[in-house]
Amino acid sequence: MKYFKNFYKYRYLLFEIVRKNIKLQYRNSVLGIFWTFLQPLMTTLVLVLIFGGVFGRKDASLVNYPIYLLCGRLIYEFFTQSTKRAMRSISNSASVIKKVYVPKYIYPLSNVIANFVTFIISLLVLVCFIVYFYFFSAEPPHITPYVFLSPVPIIILLILSVGIGLILCTLQVFFKDIEYLYEVFCMLLFYMTPIIYTLDTLNIQLEWVKIILMANPLYSIIEMFRDCVLFGEMMNPNHVLYSLGFSLATLFIGLLAFYKKQDKFILHI
Repeated sequence: MKYFKNFYKYRYLLFEIVRKNIKLQYRNSVLGIFWTFLQPLMTTLVLVLIFGGVFGRKDASLVNYPIYLLCGRLIYEFFTQSTKRAMRSISNSASVIKKVYVPKYIYPLSNVIANFVTFIISLLVLVCFIVYFYFFSAEPPHITPYVFLSPVPIIILLILSVGIGLILCTLQVFFKDIEYLYEVFCMLLFYMTPIIYTLDTLNIQLEWVKIILMANPLYSIIEMFRDCVLFGEMMNPNHVLYSLGFSLATLFIGLLAFYKKQDKFILHI
């Protein structure tokens, strides 16, 4: 209860830091917050032009390749951007941490939440895609009441991002090279996650390779999200249980590591 009361006490500070992070993200750009819509739109169009003819036509189970790609791209982009910013949050706030007492978890948490707000806004691009292809495409998405379950994978994704963010920011304080290693890992994660392809399209012969790809929690989260908004199906309960269990375990490990090491941050930043 002590920690919940402490969190409640600093809720307004968290809100202000989140608002500041959102404003700073587009501070020097001409289009400002409009980039939240424009960036996923442009990247999706580029990826569709490059990979649409390769992966988009080979799998008959694909309902609509642009929406399929955008669903995966939005989730991947939020996860990587939020965890990267959370990773650097303690080091970037060193001057404040040395002068004023603020619960240190506020910094990684505020970065994840700020990215989550922009992620929710960017989902409007997905809504526009769905509306357009539903009325003007020969391959419209299957819109069913299951679309109202789409917040479930989004909430699981938020839990996973907070957990990974806490682990990364704890490691980054003591091991600066983690930033460069994580950049390489994110690039590897993009190709190991079925964003531009499906597992059926790859026609994987080795079962252990397929198991490794499916062990990625982002795979389960993206598949759940696509089931709701694209295929109009009920989410696979195995995906729900696995991704939720993995995310909660990651959050627990992140909180534990952060709590045990936070008093030593001041000696290394």
